[in-house]
Amino acid sequence: MDHKESMEDYLEAILIINTRQGYVRNIDISRQLEFSKPSVTIALKKLRDENLIYISADNLITLTEKGLEIAKETYTRHLSITKILTYLGVSEETAEKDACRIEHVISQETFNAIAEHAQKMLTKV
Repeated sequence: MDHKESMEDYLEAILIINTRQGYVRNIDISRQLEFSKPSVTIALKKLRDENLIYISADNLITLTEKGLEIAKETYTRHLSITKILTYLGVSEETAEKDACRIEHVISQETFNAIAEHAQKMLTKV
């Protein structure tokens, strides 16, 4: 997994966890991504150094404006790709796993074209 993909996975996880429970801690990310707590701590330090997250004095994690933008974009891609794949007949579990990989490597141009085509197809049904 490259740095960009890993970064996007962490930011997306923070967004999802915060939406679900209203706060995010290191252990929540560790559970969500199934990574060790020490690995998460190292990654969070890098995200903080890149001004993508803020860690409060009581160790609660929030996304900066820049981090939130990346997280929302990644999550939108993830949801859209999952929906398209399941519409095509891919099982929910496989679509979820594949979307998690595709969301990081697909260009914005290709994603836009696929999403536009899928929207046209879905409105014809």
